[in-house]
Amino acid sequence: MAGYTENYRDLTDRPAVRHGPVTLTYGDLHRRASRLASVLRSDGLSPGGRLAVMLPNRIEFLECLAASAKVECSALSVNWHLAPGELAYVLADSGSGALVADAALRDVVEAADPACPVLYVDDPGAHGYEARLAGGEDDLPTPWPCSWPVIYTSGTTGRPKGVVHGALADPEVLRATQEALVALWGYTPDDVHLVAGPLYHAGPQGYAALTLYSGGTVELTGGWDAREFLRLVEERRVTTTFLTPAHFIRLLEVPVAERSRFDVGSLRHVIHAGAPCPVGVKRQILEWWAHTEVWELYGMSEGGATRVSPTEWLERPGTVGRPWPGTEVRILDPSTLEPLPPCEDGLIYVRPPRGRFHYHDDPDKTDDAWHGDAFTVGDVGHLDDDGWLYLTDRAADLVIKGGVNVYPRTVEDVLHDHPDVVDCAVFGVPHDRDGEHLHAVVELRGERDAEVVVAELQELCRERLDAWSCPSSVEVVDELPRDPNGKVLKRHLREPHWADTERRI
Repeated sequence: MAGYTENYRDLTDRPAVRHGPVTLTYGDLHRRASRLASVLRSDGLSPGGRLAVMLPNRIEFLECLAASAKVECSALSVNWHLAPGELAYVLADSGSGALVADAALRDVVEAADPACPVLYVDDPGAHGYEARLAGGEDDLPTPWPCSWPVIYTSGTTGRPKGVVHGALADPEVLRATQEALVALWGYTPDDVHLVAGPLYHAGPQGYAALTLYSGGTVELTGGWDAREFLRLVEERRVTTTFLTPAHFIRLLEVPVAERSRFDVGSLRHVIHAGAPCPVGVKRQILEWWAHTEVWELYGMSEGGATRVSPTEWLERPGTVGRPWPGTEVRILDPSTLEPLPPCEDGLIYVRPPRGRFHYHDDPDKTDDAWHGDAFTVGDVGHLDDDGWLYLTDRAADLVIKGGVNVYPRTVEDVLHDHPDVVDCAVFGVPHDRDGEHLHAVVELRGERDAEVVVAELQELCRERLDAWSCPSSVEVVDELPRDPNGKVLKRHLREPHWADTERRI
């Protein structure tokens, strides 16, 4: 394909990245990334190494991604909310050869005591980011704006591990993968892509990088705000974005009369992923954005799996789609790892089209993830008779009540259908007789009496679920705890209930 991948000089004057009043053209991005790469090389970062990036959403983050390609190393995206001990672990475990961090995080970084050189953005001193770049080289070649990143997964147990896609270290495989993704989603040089989530997450970063690969413009936001999102879509004529169901929920909280004042007609293509989307929420978004192709993606840092168009989803609500080109999805029995028939729940295994990933320096975890040529991250679901995938839950979220498996996702889907529920989380709490019972925590909208709504929720569950799957208790909170990407932190809700027990399941 033509574009930045083949001749970035043809795009020199086109806007590559915008954040507020600041715009970087492709020429600017090339020059600044070249300077950064030469600085990092002089500090000892070498091809095949790792550049750790600990920045909020800002232009320098994308400069680091572009510079990593010029050094021929991997960019390691670091959650900038990490505590010093967590940062120290990630830097040491990954073997990072350099760290670019926000100067506001200096205390955290210094407490982590990294062994690698550190370059601080917004440091006005002689050794800060801008001062060092001023002495770098302007024109280091590269055939694309970024290399494939290393993402550290949060995981459900134990320490996070870096997902390394070894096959993508081959430049030709990387090129083919990026071009296939551009073709799959239809990105063009005319697109304006709004980054709504933190760039250290695989989805927001991946689709921003894909926009740069196709020659489009990336629009950055510093943090999530529903009204600011709508304003930017209108003002910047945004055409594409990557969202999560949590973003949808927050957007739908804006009163209809208010949100209808924003012109979002430029949005042509939206991808959402990160968590299962409640059916009721998805229907409202599709009704509002009827002019937009709202695609759902099921995937993870380890690899993409399925996708579904809005038309296909409306024909079979709740599905997360059919496999990507070259990908296969299998449903295996958790005990025997034998294939299961259609419509029967089991562990979801994905056979990717290109090679195997591995967890950095963790062969045991890697072996646990793979079964032959397919891997699992512990998600549970089934394929229907026509091969459409439906998610049931994560194996880690499974509740065993009196010896019977109960999947919280099923209960959450019912609770989401109540018009007063903004969002919810269902999990297991200890019970002397049955081992675990289901507990629901809900965030409500409106001014109705919470006790009345709770009674309605319990009645709704009795109508839609078997008695065994109904939550034994429902708790109302002002706001559910979330990570920076908007995903509910269920473990934070669950932990207090298990704090005084000698077990966790």
